[in-house]
Amino acid sequence: MQWWLQAKGPDTVALLEGQLQEQLAYELPEYGVTMPFRPTDFTQVNPHINRVLVTRALRLLDAQGHERVIDWFCGLGNFTLPIATMAGLVLGVEGSEALVARARDNLVWNQSQRKTTFAPTQFAARNLFDMTPELLVANGTADKWLIDPPREGAFALVQALAALHQQPELMQAWNPPKRIVYVSCNPATLARDAGLLVNSAGYACSAAGAVNMFPHTAHVESMAVFDINKKGA
Repeated sequence: MQWWLQAKGPDTVALLEGQLQEQLAYELPEYGVTMPFRPTDFTQVNPHINRVLVTRALRLLDAQGHERVIDWFCGLGNFTLPIATMAGLVLGVEGSEALVARARDNLVWNQSQRKTTFAPTQFAARNLFDMTPELLVANGTADKWLIDPPREGAFALVQALAALHQQPELMQAWNPPKRIVYVSCNPATLARDAGLLVNSAGYACSAAGAVNMFPHTAHVESMAVFDINKKGA
């Protein structure tokens, strides 16, 4: 256990004097990944169930060595780095510049500890609550997406995807992902975004489930898989 003090804003967080300077980190052993973090960073509250969450999400994503994957709302790389052990190219996108910097540091640190290399991986800061079809296309084509938004959901992102489906002339050489794995801490916003993906963006929901990340509370972590609807619905 470590004690940290915050005198004013988040930048003032400091370890209580006299404590050992051990790095805070959690493990994703199945992927050989260690995730250093600071007390002000967002991390999942239950590290043991987080391992289950990451493993199930990546099994459903089924990234292949020739595929490019985008991890939207990537945070400090909780899903991104494990994806980079499977895919061919990976882009992690996050709204917080501080978390993007932490994700880049985590990528470099983990790579220095590994015998095998990650797939080429980049991180970028984007305002994902102000996404447009043009900005979405600018991030390039990806074979698969993983989306793990905060409680507000990913409405602007899926709305931009739906707009491209409705106006294919905007796509040019861009293609939509053939599979989306959506991880959510708020079933209500997942249901809202799922309706848009299925009814307006050309996807079919092929799987869904829940993970009990928050025992003895009213909250639940849920997950859904969306595949391109080949019937053209």
